[in-house]
Amino acid sequence: MQSITPAPAMLPRVLAMLFAAALLAPAHAAPAADRALAFPGAQGWAAHTPGGRGGRIIRVTTLDAKGPGSFTEAVQATGPRIVVFEVGGVIDLGVETVRIDEPFLTIAGQTAPQPGITLIRGGLVIAAHDVVVRHIRVRPGEAGRAKREGPDFDAITTVRGARDVIVDHCSLTWATDENLSASSTRFAGETPEEWLRNASRRITFSNNILAEGLADSVHPKGEHSKGSLIHDHVNDVLIVGNLYAHNMERNPLFKGGARGQVINNLIYNPGQKAVHYNLIAEEWIGHQPYQPGQMVLRGNVMRAGPDTGELAFFMLGGSGDVELYAEDNLVVDRIGEPLPQTGRYTTAPAGLVRLRRAPDLPFGVEPLPAARVQDAVIADAGARPWDRDQIDRRIVADVIEARGAIIDSERAVGGYPDHAQTRQPFVEADWDLETMEPLRPLPRGEPLR
Repeated sequence: MQSITPAPAMLPRVLAMLFAAALLAPAHAAPAADRALAFPGAQGWAAHTPGGRGGRIIRVTTLDAKGPGSFTEAVQATGPRIVVFEVGGVIDLGVETVRIDEPFLTIAGQTAPQPGITLIRGGLVIAAHDVVVRHIRVRPGEAGRAKREGPDFDAITTVRGARDVIVDHCSLTWATDENLSASSTRFAGETPEEWLRNASRRITFSNNILAEGLADSVHPKGEHSKGSLIHDHVNDVLIVGNLYAHNMERNPLFKGGARGQVINNLIYNPGQKAVHYNLIAEEWIGHQPYQPGQMVLRGNVMRAGPDTGELAFFMLGGSGDVELYAEDNLVVDRIGEPLPQTGRYTTAPAGLVRLRRAPDLPFGVEPLPAARVQDAVIADAGARPWDRDQIDRRIVADVIEARGAIIDSERAVGGYPDHAQTRQPFVEADWDLETMEPLRPLPRGEPLR
């Protein structure tokens, strides 16, 4: 339990925070060392999910969005399953969402032949438990629609029913809602305990590129360039080693009662906000008292860019309280001068309770010093970092050189990719089927120039 420094008037708030923490403590848990990792280097509360381990191998053999041999058919199959790819290229989702309702799934984008797999003109929704998604690219874009026409797409999101989920080494850009989110039903149940247990939880977002959320695009609300939304009551979320670039805000945003840790991420060119917390009172009418959130921010780097306004690294809005532990976050303007670590963007009565002692690190996390984070993230973030596509190469190069911008349409940066289809049989003997790690080196793309 964390040591906190409350003022006397905040005692009711603090008691609510301690109650929330107690609700999330598991009654029985097998020692982590006794359980297999999802893959080498898996981190967080979801690190030991089996995904589709031990299930049948389902081969994706066509770039068609639906039908026999398709990606959609594979992920929507039942039972434990590992989705591998015997085809590389672009899958056009036709302005639709692919929804995963069946648990025990591994999507192994690393198995695709060069140039890998890119989903365009749609998104992926995870509504199941024990799901691992690795090494795919999702680029929704405007899909030829008019401004504010809708519908809007997250590149990848979880919804109610999702738990023990890992999204690792994916490239998620041009979303018209968020690039990568953990969403849920805000009040599923009658009590705060039920709200927490029924929300999306035990989720890891690791080593992804989350970039160029579209601003003045098709979202009915207007401006909507967003990185990640961690919805009310979503808990045990780890966001580690990601590159956030050119998103107006939500880099990430935690909402009312959400709890998690944000470690060793590189945030470049945020617009109005970098990391923020907000419980929106209007959304909680009839559900008071407000439940406290918790955010742990360690070893992150935020660099201002051409579109960055006046901001602090962490900004508090709304009406609910949040516990905050912040350590070793490097926050600079465009010429390397320090920017504020904390600030507020509303006058609502939100309470900031600073934790004296760092909460325990999630499983497997060994934080890097902030001074080493940029090079580490640049080297390893995104889908198939050994074989980045031209879009990811451009984004990474712009981050290195302090270029780039928040955009309104994928057309501003060259439009959708148009890779030629490639084919290569999936050979089981070339892979560790327990972890879906290769047993021989994968072909490397051209070096970054």
